[in-house]
Amino acid sequence: MEKERKRAQLGWYLYDFGNSAYAAVVLLAIYSAYFKGTVVGGAEGSRLWGISVGIAMLVSAIISPILAVIADYSAFKKRFLFFFSSLSWIFTGLLFFVQKGEVFLGMFFFILAEIGYRAGQVFYNSLLTEVAEPDEIGRVSANGWAIGSAGGILCLLLVLPAIVLVKGTDLPVRGAFVFTAVFFLVSALPTFLWVRERGERKPLPEGKNYLTLAFSRLGRTFRSVKHFNEFLKFIIAFLIFNDGIVMALDFAAIIGAVLYGMNQTQLIILMIIVQIASVFGAYLSGIYGERVGFMRALIVSLVLMIGAVVWMLFNQTLVGFFIIASLAGLALTGVQAVTRTMTGVFAPKGQSAEFYSFFAIAGKTSSFIGPTVYGLLATGVALQLEAGGMETLLAEQVGQRAGILSIAVFLVVGLGILLTVSDQRARKAALEYAPAD
Repeated sequence: MEKERKRAQLGWYLYDFGNSAYAAVVLLAIYSAYFKGTVVGGAEGSRLWGISVGIAMLVSAIISPILAVIADYSAFKKRFLFFFSSLSWIFTGLLFFVQKGEVFLGMFFFILAEIGYRAGQVFYNSLLTEVAEPDEIGRVSANGWAIGSAGGILCLLLVLPAIVLVKGTDLPVRGAFVFTAVFFLVSALPTFLWVRERGERKPLPEGKNYLTLAFSRLGRTFRSVKHFNEFLKFIIAFLIFNDGIVMALDFAAIIGAVLYGMNQTQLIILMIIVQIASVFGAYLSGIYGERVGFMRALIVSLVLMIGAVVWMLFNQTLVGFFIIASLAGLALTGVQAVTRTMTGVFAPKGQSAEFYSFFAIAGKTSSFIGPTVYGLLATGVALQLEAGGMETLLAEQVGQRAGILSIAVFLVVGLGILLTVSDQRARKAALEYAPAD
């Protein structure tokens, strides 16, 4: 039994190992900068990148809660996970065909790959309660983030040599997307082979199908919101501070390219360093959370993240940016690992996917709002200054710093709301809740 549980945890970790490669290559280091600088070009690239991310998040936010209820009731978590993972694998590979000027194709393939990646995370996260006992959920969640970050590092290291050595063509960059898709697929296979859902498929009530059942159960959960008042405040806080986290992640490569003139090789090296810091951040957040409490660990991680962003506002050197990015990597994985853990702890028994879907809605909503705000703000400021006579590059740089300031605002407001949440009352509400089917 113990051996089976450990193998299931390893299988669960390996999915994170694969999907973090997608995040590292597509979102952080390579495709975001390639799309902005090569496919589109200029300040318009930031706006269209923000819109692309926003569309994917909005679609994921709409479909996730409905499918999550169905997954909990039918024990279909792994089936939904496989479907959305396949979507991400296929369209990540198809990014190979996106070249200069093919803006629609670049947005379309990315949006579908991103929907698969984001929606799949709902069902992957909900399997946390299937592979971990209550007393180890924090450590297992943190280990997942740490091992996942290692996957991002390895994938970047494997695609870096071709990008550095082969000059005069974007073929190595585009080839990296095919490699990442295969890396993600192979890494995720143990999840589907070794992780077993504990929940049993329940018979449908008379006169209902899965869709009508999903809406009725979601309505019941929304009506019981007063019982989960602390969880609701937690989700609102997460929605806001996660805006800042997602903005920092999605625009890191663009910030590096615009403010510090970093080329593709430098950006990949930067993201490898960030991923290494992320491994330590995730691992330390799990240990620290178990010792002092997950709420305190989350607050410390957010304070570190705010410090990194404020420093970035005033930093002028490339070396400083590397240090700031490392600090941010250390902090942001702590935020992500601990919020995932707390959602699992706050969820009533048998409703993990449903509660993770609300967690996902907040994540997708913030992922829609944050990048859109950043993209529109950075582009708007840059275009206005350029129209007033400012040199194009300098106008873009001022626009990026305006975007960075908005990251800090989201983080500070989210932290303020988080400080009003009672961890103990949230846990008690989950234990006492007994829904009537």
